[in-house]
Amino acid sequence: MYIFSTNGVCSKEINFDVVDNKISNVRFLGGCEGNLQGLSRLLEGMEVDDAIERLKGISCGGKSTSCPDQFAAALEKLVSNK
Repeated sequence: MYIFSTNGVCSKEINFDVVDNKISNVRFLGGCEGNLQGLSRLLEGMEVDDAIERLKGISCGGKSTSCPDQFAAALEKLVSNK
């Protein structure tokens, strides 16, 4: 289980697994519960690079980042640490 502390968004933390380069068990702590549950289900089984490509750069409510963008940052950090 990977744990990522977010920055600049309502969600405080993202927990997730990556097995064979596929995302699973995504859980956001805090934030817009319904939207983040939906996002978590859509990400289930997605390849890491595909998720980064789709989510990176999304902003929210005038902020320069969003929960999806923070998830992309978490994945990029994971990839860079390998």
